[in-house]
Amino acid sequence: MELELRHLRVLCALADAGSVGRAAVELGYTQPAVSTQLRRIERHFGEPLFERGPTGVRPTRYGVEVVAQARDVLTRAAAIGRRPAGGSPRRTLRVAATNSPMLAGTVAGLRARMPDISLAVNSVYASSRIVELLEAGAVDAAIAADYPGRELEHSDAVAHRGIVTEPTFVALPSGHPLRHRAQISLADLAEEAWFVTPDDGAGWPGVFYTACSAAGFTPVAVHEFLGDQLQLQGMIADGLGVSAVQPTLRPIPHVVIKPLIGTPLWCRYVLAWRREAVPAETAEALFQSAAAAHRELAAQSPHLRSWAARTWSVTGA
Repeated sequence: MELELRHLRVLCALADAGSVGRAAVELGYTQPAVSTQLRRIERHFGEPLFERGPTGVRPTRYGVEVVAQARDVLTRAAAIGRRPAGGSPRRTLRVAATNSPMLAGTVAGLRARMPDISLAVNSVYASSRIVELLEAGAVDAAIAADYPGRELEHSDAVAHRGIVTEPTFVALPSGHPLRHRAQISLADLAEEAWFVTPDDGAGWPGVFYTACSAAGFTPVAVHEFLGDQLQLQGMIADGLGVSAVQPTLRPIPHVVIKPLIGTPLWCRYVLAWRREAVPAETAEALFQSAAAAHRELAAQSPHLRSWAARTWSVTGA
């Protein structure tokens, strides 16, 4: 069998849908046809790309690598021959983004998908401020954050779509007494000093303090910090405190990142855009770029992969 673009689309659809049935619907195939295609593709690669189970399918470690390369090939293929029509000037898309590691991958992905668009990126911490900028027409699109039960609010002039909802983990110094645990209870950190970022206008740090209260404590010491992640990790490594962090954060030496038992904190990243300023094709390209960027980050995060394997484990052949 020669590998073709349609085979790569099958792999990406399976990774995105998490089940053969849902992937078949997305692709417009029958479920047996997708299953047959997957078996042929796996024979081509010589080993399984997906683990099957009663709850669906998920990529193997090798499958994650293959799917990432497949997405890159499909993105490049889609961009072949694209250029501004009639030599017209490139459109500028004004994008605001909160503190998210997805930004770089999103920008790179959009450039590959829509090379005729020029990006002007504005870093904005507070998601509430991002909404204000969208409503005022100061930016065209944005990556913002919200929290379960505190979803992003805006007028009908703005549309939004959830990119990913991810758990919040905790960063500890590598010499911490709990460093060997696979997961840590929030209550076990009751006596720690915490680094906490300021009010983001969308629910943080209120959701953090609510989770602490539910765990039976109020943090004894809080350092309000909004700055470089490496600087934050340096202070954690020095034993000055702990911090709630994104699960895709790459730890520096002397810092470990652990999931919290029961996953008391979640964060959703949201793509928002002005309906009149951003065509549907561009919004879709932005969404796909952001989702692919997060998948890449997750694939490079062993602590997130381990948590996902324990939380959503599947069994069977």
